[in-house]
Amino acid sequence: MARDLSTSETCYIGPRREATTERNLRNLGNLRIVGSGFGMKLVCGLLLFLILATGAAQAQIGSASSVVPIADTRHPYEYILLCGGPSLHLWEQYKNEPHDNYWGCFVRAARTRLQELRPVIKGNASATVTMLIYLDGYRSRSVQEKRDLIPLIYSVRDAYQLNLVPIENGEDVIRYLNAGQPRQQIKIADFEYFGHSNQDAFMFDYSNQVGSSSKSWLHQNQLAELHRGLFAAGAYVKSWGCYTGESMSQKFRAATGVPMVGAVGKVDYSNREDALNGIVPVLSSVGGRWTR
Repeated sequence: MARDLSTSETCYIGPRREATTERNLRNLGNLRIVGSGFGMKLVCGLLLFLILATGAAQAQIGSASSVVPIADTRHPYEYILLCGGPSLHLWEQYKNEPHDNYWGCFVRAARTRLQELRPVIKGNASATVTMLIYLDGYRSRSVQEKRDLIPLIYSVRDAYQLNLVPIENGEDVIRYLNAGQPRQQIKIADFEYFGHSNQDAFMFDYSNQVGSSSKSWLHQNQLAELHRGLFAAGAYVKSWGCYTGESMSQKFRAATGVPMVGAVGKVDYSNREDALNGIVPVLSSVGGRWTR
């Protein structure tokens, strides 16, 4: 039976947004400056703001070398990306803001994160990279797209030389985190989720099998099944889904001792970053913020 985990709206996937820097610079060019002295101060102040804002945007993504622990021969680590599946037009077509206009929003965002991690993982024999993914959602979406999406997903595996592990539910995720590798030797340095969520759960098949509901999820109450000692010192954990910071982040920390960054409010996957040639999810609610 489907479980309705949609007590809050989930991630909105809308039209393409301009890259942050490009948009800000265009706005700056449209300003009318009155008075040379005041104008110069205003321009300098705005330029400083743009530099800091750009840095903040990059910090939101996370500088791979400074955020995640780096594996070496004494400390082999695993870097895990978890991807949910997209919704279907069948269920979303009558909504004011339908989700997942682009089938690959979550996979593309995960791939963008892999690009960031490349300085840490590329050519590093001590680094294991794994993508856990709900493939059934992409099989369903393949019918809508009228093409097989699964080979496109496996092309990411081949391009980044990672382990691709299909999952069906939250139990599979818990099982892999606990015992997918010999955890006494290989700790988890990075764990990030890309997909639909609300404050209580990651929803792998939101609006895919049943409209506005989920039959495959990882609920916050399941986090107590995670073993202690899975994560490396300084491990980076983040949910890029909506609302996770309102409850699930606290449950994750209570279960593992490791903070999980999560959103208060919605997250939007339509933000294209030209510098990375990819998708970087951004906060989209008024007053939204990242929290641990």
